Amino acid sequence: MAVQQSAGPDPYFPDHGDPQYRVHRYELALDYRPGPNRLSGTARINAIAGRAPLTEFQLNLADFRIGRLRVDGRQPHYTHRGGRLRVKPAKPLRAGAAFTVEVHWSGNPKPVNSPWGGLGWEELADGALVASQPVGAPSWYPCNDRPADKASYLISVTTPSAYAVVSGGRLLTRTTKASTTTWVYEQSAPTSSYLVGLAIGRFQTVLLGDPGPGGVPQHGHIPAHLLPQFSRDFARQPAMMELFQELFGPYPFEEYAVAVTEEELDVPVEAQGLSLFGANHVDGARGSERLVAHELAHQWFGNCVSIADWRHIWLNEGFAKYAEWLWSERSGGRSAQQLAAAAHRLLSTLPQDLRLADPGRRQMFDDRLYERGGLTLHAVRCALGDDAFFRMLRGWVRLHRNGSVTTTAFTEHVARFADEPVDGLFQAWVHGAKLPPLPVLQDVP
Repeated sequence: MAVQQSAGPDPYFPDHGDPQYRVHRYELALDYRPGPNRLSGTARINAIAGRAPLTEFQLNLADFRIGRLRVDGRQPHYTHRGGRLRVKPAKPLRAGAAFTVEVHWSGNPKPVNSPWGGLGWEELADGALVASQPVGAPSWYPCNDRPADKASYLISVTTPSAYAVVSGGRLLTRTTKASTTTWVYEQSAPTSSYLVGLAIGRFQTVLLGDPGPGGVPQHGHIPAHLLPQFSRDFARQPAMMELFQELFGPYPFEEYAVAVTEEELDVPVEAQGLSLFGANHVDGARGSERLVAHELAHQWFGNCVSIADWRHIWLNEGFAKYAEWLWSERSGGRSAQQLAAAAHRLLSTLPQDLRLADPGRRQMFDDRLYERGGLTLHAVRCALGDDAFFRMLRGWVRLHRNGSVTTTAFTEHVARFADEPVDGLFQAWVHGAKLPPLPVLQDVP
């Protein structure tokens, strides 16, 4: 594993995350009542100080009431304003020391404000949903909210028994007492804070395909009335899983789940081991199948291999976009070359002022980043040829499994598989703004 953490604050979100320490594990115990939208929680956070003594550190947490806060069992000084929980331990923590933070909080969770609207915990008409990318995680739990600080999670959620709880990872136990049920999930793989997903609703659970011995269990959690449409729309997901394991390497987690809400969502949202779709993505006609492929691909690119900071988001979205094209190509749809040509035509009509290597916060989710990211991967494929290209992708995931990466790291990685220098390719596609000519696969007419 190669972890490439940024030395300082995230350039796009300097108020989120604290590079002075890293978290090893979160243990969250939550109690949620959907009617009054009331959340109370306890977090036990196991962390390690960085290379300097830690006299003060920061967690991100939205506007909740803090009931108790301890560092290694002792009460610290703290302030809690503007989504930042600043903690000054009673005694400075020495460099490299392991320490434990315990936080009790309660209140009415709501999305946090962002340039893209509310992010994070969203109260639904009958349940709740967490969709945190990029900075919504503090809407429901205290965290070191930076994508490169990946930790394991144990999440316990207690809700009225009429509701099911879905999270990424493996369901360890489900225990009913009186009118409530407690669901306990374990996500053992290192996970970025924004990728901790949660859905609370009235779901019916189905198994997608037969994983067989050593296969990946895939479950769907959907409202019962949507099951007929869901069964068609997600029927080919097991085949996607098989293809992506062939192209990208073994699926990086224990299980994969998809959850569908009663409400509509603008776009599906990936979490680690879990993807969240709206009712509008289930039409019975496979109308959103490319998005099913896109979210599944994120389990390799974005979740298993994460970004060091948000400047590098094209390494998540461009890869997932290209996976859409690969699925189309290999499942009888349009070829990657045809889809690349269509994306190129579209981009040629739009402003050419976006640079993949550093798009800026305002443009980090611009559609052009997705399309140009996919085209960049196609250009790399054209330069390397299929054999070297797919060896390069599998090697990228294997080398950086559970780690964090940068654009520079990817450039250097591609160069090791190329017969010719690739500096010009990356300069044009990733660092430049002008749209380069359409790359063409040699074997495609």
